[in-house]
Amino acid sequence: MKDNKNLTKKILNLLLIVAGTFVLTVSVEFFILPYRILSGGVAGIAVALEPFFHIDTTLFANLLTVVLLVVGGIFLGKTFLMNTILSSLLYPVFTTLLSHWVGVVPITIHPMLASFYAGLLGGIGIGLVMRADASTGGMDVPPLILNKVTGLKVSTGVLITDGLTVLLGIVAYDINAALLGLVSVFASTVAMDKVLSIGAGANAKSVQIISEHWQEMADAIQAELDRGVTLIPGYGGYQHAEKTVILCVVSARQYNRLLEIVRRIDEHAFTITTDAADMHGEGFTYSSPNI
Repeated sequence: MKDNKNLTKKILNLLLIVAGTFVLTVSVEFFILPYRILSGGVAGIAVALEPFFHIDTTLFANLLTVVLLVVGGIFLGKTFLMNTILSSLLYPVFTTLLSHWVGVVPITIHPMLASFYAGLLGGIGIGLVMRADASTGGMDVPPLILNKVTGLKVSTGVLITDGLTVLLGIVAYDINAALLGLVSVFASTVAMDKVLSIGAGANAKSVQIISEHWQEMADAIQAELDRGVTLIPGYGGYQHAEKTVILCVVSARQYNRLLEIVRRIDEHAFTITTDAADMHGEGFTYSSPNI
């Protein structure tokens, strides 16, 4: 039964990676590149630097994706590389395929709407890939490195790096292009947060777990989520037996993974979940990866 669940989860993650990468590519090929939107990400950087180097934007974006994949593998480790390589390989394939369709099925709308939909689709695509515990590579890599080094929230890091890309565009184009690009950046950040919070509902969750397999569960949470747990002695009022309660706080992105760990180890475990909107300390205000 557990093997079937694990297989189903792996297949679902693969589908999320493929779907998310495709949605991101649609954003790039149908909106960002045709309208030259300074959206952030590798496509936004390609647009911003094109006036200086005169390199084809699709080619430049694909090359930058490969370079950042290598950098991510160096700084974030083998696990990151394995979880990201599928999306990073699919991205240039999808961009090459969709670039031929742009002229066949052109989308003619106001640049403001193009910027908005570019950010909306891009945020949804990145969010879907991240829900599969993967990354699109590209400009996801610097925020993930910042997260590992400083504990900065990934979505905040994305906002910062994308904002810097837009500012770079002021030099290449003008202030109007940069302001238009900010529409895409904020739309992307909001969309990504919404996708990541589906099924979680808040910035973080405080979870109490009661299970006879508390030690195995505590070890799994620390090993797979890199989250600390607190073990609280308890006493059952019905059975009049001593129990151990696991208390842990996880980010919205990790909440579904936590539930999977609990169900995998003990389907009869009792869990209590509350929203935790204001966290301070290790893992939330400094120095912890995987958020």
